[in-house]
Amino acid sequence: MSACPTTEGADGFIRNLSGIKDRWGATRNRVAPFFLKANMTLKTTPLNAAHRAMGAKMVDFGGWDMPVNYGSQIDEHHQVRNDVGMFDVSHMRVVDVKGIRVRAFLRYLLANNADKITLPGKALYSAMLQPEGGVIDDLIIYFMTEEWFRIVVNAGTADKDIAWMKQQAATHAPQLTITSRDDLAMVAIQGPNARAKVWQVLPQIKSSTEVLQNFQAADCGEYFVARTGYTGEDGFEVMLPKEKVEIFWYALNKAGVKPIGLGARDTLRLEAGMNLYGQDMDETINPLEAGMAWTVDLKSDRNFIGKAALLANTPTRKLVGLVLLDRGVLRSHQKIQTAQGEGEITSGSFSPTLEKSIALARVPNGVQIGDTVQVSIRDKMLAAQVVKYPFARNGKRCI
Repeated sequence: MSACPTTEGADGFIRNLSGIKDRWGATRNRVAPFFLKANMTLKTTPLNAAHRAMGAKMVDFGGWDMPVNYGSQIDEHHQVRNDVGMFDVSHMRVVDVKGIRVRAFLRYLLANNADKITLPGKALYSAMLQPEGGVIDDLIIYFMTEEWFRIVVNAGTADKDIAWMKQQAATHAPQLTITSRDDLAMVAIQGPNARAKVWQVLPQIKSSTEVLQNFQAADCGEYFVARTGYTGEDGFEVMLPKEKVEIFWYALNKAGVKPIGLGARDTLRLEAGMNLYGQDMDETINPLEAGMAWTVDLKSDRNFIGKAALLANTPTRKLVGLVLLDRGVLRSHQKIQTAQGEGEITSGSFSPTLEKSIALARVPNGVQIGDTVQVSIRDKMLAAQVVKYPFARNGKRCI
């Protein structure tokens, strides 16, 4: 998550995204739950007909019929970095938690500390952990009032997440209501010109949203507008009634906002150094070994689910960035040889911004920025340099 983390997954398109066949279309045990069997019906968002009318290539994306691209994936990537694009992220789930002492419940439920957000609309990125410390999901919570927090969870883990929340609430906060907002859709408008385009289409929300800082949201009646995203660019994520999202989508397009598929969304988030649940972390990985230490509050006296396990187990691995020095493409699950031992790529792809192959990789703690490591690619050992990610954000290279 990140900014707006998402559980991605797709069958049938092998090399467009970061480790597509390696993770999204694979039969590996740890990701198999994200896929539907061939005889099961794919879920659709309210924009499904619009995607098809716009010529999108549709794929099985974790059980959802979603657009991977509308033409050139690289052009779509640059469109967002340099101008503006829009993504259908209605497959993600909005959850409202309401009632007395909801903050106290979230203090216990999440690894990050809900006490950090006291300004109405302020957002916080966090992991939700198992007692053993593994990541159930990464998510964003919004503080609206002391009796209302909004949470956005990943698509592929939504049912599991809500069941876990309700299970914990039954014991620790039975007075709360936890509601899946299945009546809402969500569109992410991202890029340096994103906010201006949204205001052009929805001028009535400008006064409420132009004051928003990063990771803040405003409740504008029918429109819940958050200055968040999953691309490394500025923009808004707009939640609105499902029955109105198609009109909003076409209005944005008429204003010059091009639709962007989930293929470019993945290369954008990888360049921005944003984790992908199920790939960079899952229930077998704790957040301290997934580049998420900054989201885990171990300093306060607050207890939370998974804290004892994290304190009892010193991390031996960490997440780093890689840039391939030789010719080839980095993909998830490729093995890495370092002077300190083995590692593995968690996400990898060609970077349209850097015009190089890049990756996130989990390696032994002793590996340092600037080291050269060897990556096993098609039975060859190719050299890659360890770098500090992100690779690109806000339209610019970071390395």
